[in-house]
Amino acid sequence: MDEQITVVIPNRNGSATIARCLEAIFSSSYRTFDVVVVDDGSEDDSIMKIDQFPCRLIRLEEHSGASHARNVGAQSSSGEILFFTDADCLVNEDTLALVNRALQEVGPNVLIGGTYSPVPADPGFFSRFQSAYINYAETKHAENPDYLATHALALRVDTFKRIGGFREAFMPILEDVEFSHRARRAGHRLIMKPDILVRHLFNYTLSGSLRNAVKKSYFWTAYSLANRDLFRDSGTASTELKVNVGVFFASLFLVLVWLLTGHPSVLFAAPLLIIGNALVSRGLIRAFQRTKGTIFALSAYGYYALVYPLAVGAGAFGGAMKYFFTMKTRENRKNPKSQMTNPK
Repeated sequence: MDEQITVVIPNRNGSATIARCLEAIFSSSYRTFDVVVVDDGSEDDSIMKIDQFPCRLIRLEEHSGASHARNVGAQSSSGEILFFTDADCLVNEDTLALVNRALQEVGPNVLIGGTYSPVPADPGFFSRFQSAYINYAETKHAENPDYLATHALALRVDTFKRIGGFREAFMPILEDVEFSHRARRAGHRLIMKPDILVRHLFNYTLSGSLRNAVKKSYFWTAYSLANRDLFRDSGTASTELKVNVGVFFASLFLVLVWLLTGHPSVLFAAPLLIIGNALVSRGLIRAFQRTKGTIFALSAYGYYALVYPLAVGAGAFGGAMKYFFTMKTRENRKNPKSQMTNPK
């Protein structure tokens, strides 16, 4: 049975991608759906492009964040199923049909997730690297993922209401991770369906890729410390990535010790670290190879092992400082007397 699906898309200055996003949705082989676009106070010509498609447009006068936009879109749903995606994502022709089938195969308390296709919608090395990495990381534990991302998230409307929607007073990103964790604590099950795919428009250069790594690791570290799950194998915050960053900085430390002491013996551990990192990341390397061959796999792994950790590590350090500073500030607010000095 084909159930009515409401596709919810938050848009914030998405003029460069929103038309392609909507064109892909309205080219779907599944016909029982409607689309709600919630414009989050855009300052570009997004509205003109959205108006060219038969979707419902809700305009927010002020920028309120993606969580609020998604909640507003969900509240105006006319279907039994909600499917969340982003304004820079292109659904495949069969994506909505697969969503409908997946939700009919499971109980009402199940959330279904999809992921990025290994090959993105835009060409370029750094976009391919990012899409292949996310596809691998998010589908690794398909039957029991740690989170489901809002680039392809499906659930029933009543389930969404019971969970309470997306948390609006939150970080500017990771609201889908927090939503997933809250859903699981409420007794809902998460399932990743690797065949539910969207193609992402990254348009990444080297600087764009590194900036994204800094931003994501900054907020992820702060959230994970607060959630007490820093070392969990959690999608893109994978065990492989954490080992990779650890090996990178351990290797830098060995080089520093060698420069200070002049003893080459301290460098003997470096090859062991490098080999160990490659063994831990062998699944990712195979994923890179499947995406675009051996040369791409070698190049992508080289970037992942030798450059990417610097950005991830910088972001993680900043996120840790943010967490500990925030925690200390909260402690001081709870115990104002601890800030007083004893008079002499």
